[in-house]
This record gives sequence, structure tokens and C-alpha cells, in this order.
Amino acid sequence: MNLSFEDIISSQKIQGRVIRKTPMYPSATFSNMTGSKVYLKSEHLQKTGSFKVRGAYAKIHSLSKEEKRKGVIAASAGNHAQGVAFASALENIPCTIVMPVNASPAKVAATRAYGAKVVLEGTIYDESWSKALEIADKTGGQIIHAFDDQKVISAQGVIGLEIMKDLPNVDEIYLPIGGGGLAAGVLRAIKTKKPKVKVIGVQSSAFPAMKKSLESGKLESVEGKRTIADGISVKKPGEFTFKIINELIDDIVLVDDSQIVKAMFLLMERTKMVVEPAGAISLAYLLDKNPAKGKNVVSILSGGNVDMYLLGQIVAKGLTEMGRMVKISILLTDKPGALKEVVDQISSLSVNIVEVIHDRLSSSIPVGTAGVTLSLETEDQKHAEKLISYLKEKRIQFKIIT
Repeated sequence: MNLSFEDIISSQKIQGRVIRKTPMYPSATFSNMTGSKVYLKSEHLQKTGSFKVRGAYAKIHSLSKEEKRKGVIAASAGNHAQGVAFASALENIPCTIVMPVNASPAKVAATRAYGAKVVLEGTIYDESWSKALEIADKTGGQIIHAFDDQKVISAQGVIGLEIMKDLPNVDEIYLPIGGGGLAAGVLRAIKTKKPKVKVIGVQSSAFPAMKKSLESGKLESVEGKRTIADGISVKKPGEFTFKIINELIDDIVLVDDSQIVKAMFLLMERTKMVVEPAGAISLAYLLDKNPAKGKNVVSILSGGNVDMYLLGQIVAKGLTEMGRMVKISILLTDKPGALKEVVDQISSLSVNIVEVIHDRLSSSIPVGTAGVTLSLETEDQKHAEKLISYLKEKRIQFKIIT
């Protein structure tokens, strides 16, 4: 396979019929935080909530009538699944999607809502992919690969064309890497027209397969660890994507889940954008490392399909990570007014009491005392530190839980 700039131009013409040209927003907040001029390429606002629909539609649109008649099969943790299901519905063809058993219920439901048959198999993408191949072998259906396909990669490369049109003086682009389809396409587009523009791939430290492959000069697999960034949890990158990325990329860097949580939280609070973990990973690196001071920087927010239960955890953990939520346990004498006295002292610092849990009956609570767990909202890290110092000064017996 050989991907050319002309392939990306051709894909752009096809996308114009059904795929959105997503907006790119300048962010004063993140620019101030990083010292760069940060622009957010908002692929989470794409149809089906992810850039993946670009590649899925381009590939399915290119199939022959006979191939369409036999239907399509894909493996995905969620975003590619929805893209393939959506494109299949447009073409009115049969569609089977293999998803990991631990895939987000919301993504499974959304995929089914587009009319696809969903098969749950494996715990990560690679295991689901093996099942998809098995089904394709039995049915004769056409496999729609999530990343290692020329049509798919060329369609993802259109994002690079859109960035260059909206920001001609772009200096650096940061994007997520799992299997490498997005990175390979954007690299081919950008480096053909603007070779001096730096393109940096960002991976989860739990699944650094592409980074490891680049370091060794050949395709490598990783065992992988638990991460909230399921959308880029790929054990082994694609052969085709690896060749392009190995040739063109400037660097691949890693971030962990705590950095992703902070980025997701800030996106929600400061920009009112709901972005999934894999989609926020490029911004996570920018916020943590501030690598491009004074430059025009684009962060590609690749998807917004996040499970609502996870979102609740992100808010809670984000508050804690930023020193804006403190949970403490206090042992009080079990007498009237004891809790009120502590609450009044805490409130005097303008600390908001979010939750109070009162416990007299646990075996760890001595007779004549009461255990109280308080969840407290503070303005920032300094305010949290002021609260802790105040509690110590008042000789209140407490233990910090988080």
C-alpha cells in the first residue's frame, strides 16, 4: 500500500457529502496555562462523536455492490464501531461489530442503535479483532479495519487539511496514537505541504506500542495495563501506519491516567466540552509539560464518547487532583454539639461541606465516640492547605482520606 497526498484530497471530496468539517477553537484558558497559543480541533463534535466515522465511511463507500451485499465486520472498543455502524446504515448494508466485553455500555447501546449486530468478545481490541476475522471467514463479509487500511488512513488525513486551512501558520500538532490511523493520515497531509510543522503523537503509558516500535525500528507488541483511555489501548500498531509514522513523525510521548483526568476535568469546567479519555490525551500532555511556549499549537480532541459513570468519577477525581476536594475522617466525643462545633470551624474558612457521613456502630469506633467523614470543597490547593493547617491549630483529630 502507498498513501499519497492525492488520496487524502480524494477522500475529502467524498467526505463532503456526509461528514462534518469540525470546528477548531482557540482557547485563551489553555493558552494562558501553557504559554502557547492553543487551538482545539474538535473531532468530538463529529458525527457519532469521533473522527473514526471519517475512515469508516470512506472505506464502506468504496466497496463494490457485491461486497456491500455480503455486509461488513469490524472490531472496536466503541468509536470505530459507531462509525462503521453509522456508515453501514447510510449504505443500507448488514453490519456486525465485535466489541470487548468491558466496552462502555453507552458505546454498545449507541452501536446497536445504528442497526448493527454487536458481538461481545475479548477484553481488549486485539482479542476482538481475532473474533472479527473469524466471523469474516465464515460469512465472507468485508473487514473494515479500525486503522491499518489505506482508505481509512486517507480519510483521517483530511483532518490535517482542515487544520492547515483554518490555521495556516500552525507550528505544532499534538494527537493521540493507538493503532496509528489518525497520526498516519495527518502526518501525510501535513508533512507534504508543511514539512516544518512538528507533529507529536501522544500515547497512554499503559499501551506504548507505537513508541516502543519506533524505538526498536520494527513492530512491537505490549502486554498493556489498565487505563481509562480504552480508545487507544492497542497491543500492536498497524504495519501500514507504522511505516508512515516511522518515516514522518517528530516524536511520541507518554502520559498517564492522572494527567488525562485533569485534562478532561478542565475541558468540562473551562470550555464546557465533554471529551473522552483517549480524545483528551494530547491536551493532557500539553498541560503537563508546556512543550511549545510561544507557538501556535493544535490539540486534536479525537472523540467525546465517554461513559456517564466514568464522567462522574472524572469530576470527583479532578477536584481531588487539583486540591479542590478534600475528604477527611474525624473522631469526635459522642455528645450533642460536637459535630456542630467542628462544622462551624470549617465553615469559617469558607469551605463548602459537600457530604457528611456519621458512624457510631462500626467495630473500629470506640464506645462513647462517633466517626465522621467529611467531603469538603475548597477553592484551590492553597485553600486546601490552609484548611489542613487550621484543623491542626485547633487540635482537631483528623485523618486525610483524599
